Amino acid sequence: MSYEKELHIAQLAVQRATLLTQRVFHEKVKGTLSKDDKSPVTIGDFAAQALIIHAIRKNFPRDVIVGEEEASALRDNRVLTSQIWELVRQARLEDQAAEEELGGSLESVEQMLQAIDEGNSAGGATGRIWALDPVDGTKGFLRGGQYAVCLALIEDGDVKVGVLGCPNLPVDDSAPLSADVGEERADGAERGVLFSAVTGLGATSRSLGRGFLQKSQPIHMKEVQDITRATFCESVEPGHSSHSDQAEIAKRLGITNPSVRMDSQAKYGSIARGAGDLYLRLPVNATYEEKIWDHAAGDLIVREAGGTVTDAEGRRLDFGRGRTLKGHKGVVAAPTAVHDQVLDAVKSVLSSPK
Repeated sequence: MSYEKELHIAQLAVQRATLLTQRVFHEKVKGTLSKDDKSPVTIGDFAAQALIIHAIRKNFPRDVIVGEEEASALRDNRVLTSQIWELVRQARLEDQAAEEELGGSLESVEQMLQAIDEGNSAGGATGRIWALDPVDGTKGFLRGGQYAVCLALIEDGDVKVGVLGCPNLPVDDSAPLSADVGEERADGAERGVLFSAVTGLGATSRSLGRGFLQKSQPIHMKEVQDITRATFCESVEPGHSSHSDQAEIAKRLGITNPSVRMDSQAKYGSIARGAGDLYLRLPVNATYEEKIWDHAAGDLIVREAGGTVTDAEGRRLDFGRGRTLKGHKGVVAAPTAVHDQVLDAVKSVLSSPK
């Protein structure tokens, strides 16, 4: 199966939602709530989830969705709901044909809230399941750094389609990766990238458009000739990954370049196109379970660009275990040729006495 329609709709839906989140940021409408896990939620999260689920429902009504947000808190907050509705109601792609392919606009506040709540699937190993993170890297979003709109189709536990909207990454695939990438706009570089992949068909990038999809080009992991000169990415927040363990791994590999700390699955996209080389996300505690929406799209994009993605024990990530990557600890993403070398260092550090 080519998944041509699934890819096309996912790309358009992510593009439209990413444009909405940009509007939220630039207008500084940053009303927030606090989720149970205490991470901030912006109105962009809710609005983007409503738009994307609406598009999936219109095109693939039998599919189910695992989404990060749910609308219970909104139903008790009319002011925030009103702000979100205004954004959703006005969200449009400039190309009318593309807008119609996504099912057009939502018709009411209640339809919007229902769409948000339809991301409540338990996931699992059978059937077609869309994994959605409407704003991955909320803290990055709030400070004007890296974030991503993430959507993946999982079929019988295997990721088939992945799309990432990264509005603050440079369009130029050859742009060097640095910790402040996307946060300093004085360089005049064009920004906004849509990464995509379909299983068996490779990965691509294209500039983020405002209507129809822009022309794409294939992307590939960079060949690492000398591991000591590699650049590795890690999360900004120490609560998301162990900076100390990752620094020790870099030391054992002889890597002297400082790590590039970025929020969101923009890290997956960055290494997939060769701007960086490695992505390490090692567990900070024994009980935390990674969410499938935080990795599904990026996992496929890296693998289709010539990389290997495993957990810290070297096992391929299994997206058929529910809403989380239950049983997996950590993420190690690298070009296939050096993945075993990186994994050996990971295992050595994690097995060392603390």
